[in-house]
Amino acid sequence: MRKSEVKRTTKETDIRVKLNLDGEGKAVLNSGIGFFDHMLNTFAKHSFMDLELECKGDLNVDTHHSVEDSGIVLGDAFNKALGSKDGINRYASFTMAMDDALVLCAIDLCGRSYYESNAKFDTPKCGEFETETTDEFFRSFADNAKMNLHFVILRGENAHHIIEAMFKSLARCIREAIEINPKLKGSLSTKGVI
Repeated sequence: MRKSEVKRTTKETDIRVKLNLDGEGKAVLNSGIGFFDHMLNTFAKHSFMDLELECKGDLNVDTHHSVEDSGIVLGDAFNKALGSKDGINRYASFTMAMDDALVLCAIDLCGRSYYESNAKFDTPKCGEFETETTDEFFRSFADNAKMNLHFVILRGENAHHIIEAMFKSLARCIREAIEINPKLKGSLSTKGVI
């Protein structure tokens, strides 16, 4: 079983993540931010990863540190659980439709971090979640998961729908990319290692 547990404490946040890549999509979440918990629950459900996340952050300031640092810890846990990456599909892309939103996500679990997105939000908040922290979460996740992560927002007006389509499309990509391919011996790389 590909599992990990990571804890990170700073003066701004105290976060613990427990992750099982080969789970059933179960989630136990307490970030203190309702909308963010909703997104993480969606992420777990559609990736079939079991996720536990507990975050105590400086929400008296805003949601930025809690969201960004959760991305750091979740990305680190993902990278540790994935291990050598031998036998995985490595790549995936998925286009997610959610009402008015249409979002394309593409990933490469290559061991190198890169993040790009054209997401822009006119709405400053979804609940208490500041929409500008969406990029902060995904950038932190990609950096610490050591993956390439690209989003292209093809259309959409509703911030809730766009952000949820981003989380769901990434989840679907992860589900495909981490799947063990029986045809593969070692890693899917001409270098022999990812």
